[in-house]
Amino acid sequence: MPSREEILAFIAESGGKAGKREVARAFGISGSARIKLKHILKELMDEGLIKKGQGKKLAEPGTLPPVTVIDITGRNPDGELIAQPHQWEEEEDAPKILVAPPRQKDRHYGATVGVGDRAVARMVPLEDGEEYAYEARIIRRIGKAAETVLGIIREHEQGARLIPVDKKLRIEFDISSRQLGDAREGDLVLAESLPGPRHGLKRAKVKEVFGNAEDQKSISLIAIHAHGIPDEFPEAVIAEAEKAKHATLGEREDLRKIPFITIDPPDARDHDDAVFAAPDDDPKNEGGHIVYVAIADVAAYVRPGSVLDREARKRGNSTYFPDRVVPMLPERISNDLCSLVEGKDRACMAVRMVFDKNGKKIAHRFTRGLLRSVAKLSYQEYQRAVDGHADGKTEALLDDVIMPLWNAYQTMAKARDQRGPLDLDLPEYKVELTETGKVKAIRQAERVEAMRLIEECMIQANVSAAETLEEKRVPLVYRIHDAPSQEKIFALAEFLKSMEISLPKGQRMMPAQFNKILHQAKQGDFIHLVSDMVLRSQSQAVYDPANIGHFGLNLRRYAHFTSPIRRYADLIVHRALVTALRAGKDGLTDDEIKELEVIAEHISFTERRSMLAERETTDRYVASFLQTKVGGDFEGRISGVSRFGLFIRLRDTGADGIVPISHLEGDYFHHDETRQALIGERTHKAYRIGENVRVRLLDAVPVTGGLLFEMLEGGTTMKPAKGVGARTRPGGRGSPKAAKHRRAAGKARKGPQKRR
Repeated sequence: MPSREEILAFIAESGGKAGKREVARAFGISGSARIKLKHILKELMDEGLIKKGQGKKLAEPGTLPPVTVIDITGRNPDGELIAQPHQWEEEEDAPKILVAPPRQKDRHYGATVGVGDRAVARMVPLEDGEEYAYEARIIRRIGKAAETVLGIIREHEQGARLIPVDKKLRIEFDISSRQLGDAREGDLVLAESLPGPRHGLKRAKVKEVFGNAEDQKSISLIAIHAHGIPDEFPEAVIAEAEKAKHATLGEREDLRKIPFITIDPPDARDHDDAVFAAPDDDPKNEGGHIVYVAIADVAAYVRPGSVLDREARKRGNSTYFPDRVVPMLPERISNDLCSLVEGKDRACMAVRMVFDKNGKKIAHRFTRGLLRSVAKLSYQEYQRAVDGHADGKTEALLDDVIMPLWNAYQTMAKARDQRGPLDLDLPEYKVELTETGKVKAIRQAERVEAMRLIEECMIQANVSAAETLEEKRVPLVYRIHDAPSQEKIFALAEFLKSMEISLPKGQRMMPAQFNKILHQAKQGDFIHLVSDMVLRSQSQAVYDPANIGHFGLNLRRYAHFTSPIRRYADLIVHRALVTALRAGKDGLTDDEIKELEVIAEHISFTERRSMLAERETTDRYVASFLQTKVGGDFEGRISGVSRFGLFIRLRDTGADGIVPISHLEGDYFHHDETRQALIGERTHKAYRIGENVRVRLLDAVPVTGGLLFEMLEGGTTMKPAKGVGARTRPGGRGSPKAAKHRRAAGKARKGPQKRR
């Protein structure tokens, strides 16, 4: 009987062509010995060392059979086609495939394929390929890769129609009774397109049913599946998380005598950061403070290359919805091992920072430690204690913990104000749900100064992380934010001109200049609108191993360090610190360093994906809440102007909807892009961005989050600028086209006219 290692080597060399029979023949195994071979092969499969491939053949995990069906998914930066296996059921990510270009003289390089095609291909392993595991040599193209669509089922006698939830897809799909499965009228489903006739409706079949779309519990599922956010952990990931054990003191620094506290929103489920501050007793730093920020040591539990790590990297970050959280890490990690629970020992990565009397950071030091939080407070509890309304819990902490931290923040705020980061004042709205998942209310989120305290502590810790890694010359992923482009500055200047606020064009902008504009806007009644427009003018913050600084925070170097439970970027920085401090064997690996650019690009994408999904979900919840108020009147403000209508933001809920230009009666309207207005040609009635209006809600569609309004009150008088604007409304009572039809109708009523 061959050893396990010999069997594994033979299977690996066979390239997916060997089954149990081939193994037995290769090693001369016959008779009753085949039973023992069968047991060995089963053990190897149970341990994940081999897998069953096509036709009961055996192969190494993560490998593809010699001939595989692939989907062409896109092109790499060099313009080469890339693909993925059509079917892949293993826990680890599918191997990356590079598609070889066709060659006329080689029958193994067959049909020409393009992005979106499905093909049968011969797989050639790339032994020295750093990024791609296989080269695919196309045998034949077998059609287009199936398109998946999320939509609502509408039944009829012959089957059903699928109405996509994506507003951009203006088509419906036909689903036969046979392809409907368990789906019923009104269900939210994931469907797959089918080949069909060139003309008429596209065909589809139901793959998965998520429940009735009218159920508000389905609202976040729409965004999860529409954006492809992984929301279920593979069993192997859960198993690895459950095996993890609490870290002990060992070589860690014992920080348990320091009275750390956590300060979070009242509904927070995990607590990954704790803080403490005290006056500096060094006579050379009179009036200065020592501030500790301790972060859960996620790197101790999520090791590079593990199944936990691969899943966290794939997700990139946690995604937060009103009714649920799609976490980056399983609950065993995020809500237990790495949650700084009150009164429990927890592993941490901490930074001790020293600030002078002017709030300038003069020193910092990182350490891997063990802490024990003395209290879990909400922002509101902490703020009430500072404001002189301590309760039984906070009273005991007031003198030694709460006030020293507040005093340190007051000092740190001096340096922050001197630095002058971008100071936007944008209201946030919170969707409140009942226990059954229905929308109870939509309120503007309460803001207290304690939130800015924690924010400033975290910013300083993030800066310290970047500085330490630069000093130690360890690669990292920065959080970068570029300055606004000249095009966006010019557009903002044109908008502000309509508000009688000047913004010099052509010069290099700094955050302080934006803050000056925001201060001017506070004198009027449009601070939120100007804040929104200033925000739109900014670049998108991203992750990158190359540093260009952070414009919005006005910082030369910045890295996310303070939330490794919910952001993979922070986990990378933690590992880099472990390497820099030589504080363990679970630091940044050479393979990770080589891939930092790819990792940064991926987690920037997952962050944008989550933000979009969260925003769309809030819109759908708001539309669901307002559905019962269709026909009601609302106060709002014009938040945007376009050629096809006015965007309205409601005052009480922050909900966004549209008044189509076809609903503006009594004139023919021009779009004045410079002045951000729609202006009537005959009456000169104008609707300008920023104006208060009163509207009536005509329709609310929870599935898409769309709100439709009609104008009741609002508008001013304004002459159109000479030569500005295009005729944007072909209908309407005041349009030339409408006048022509009225004249024709009048002639018809009068009968034939004599020629003169």
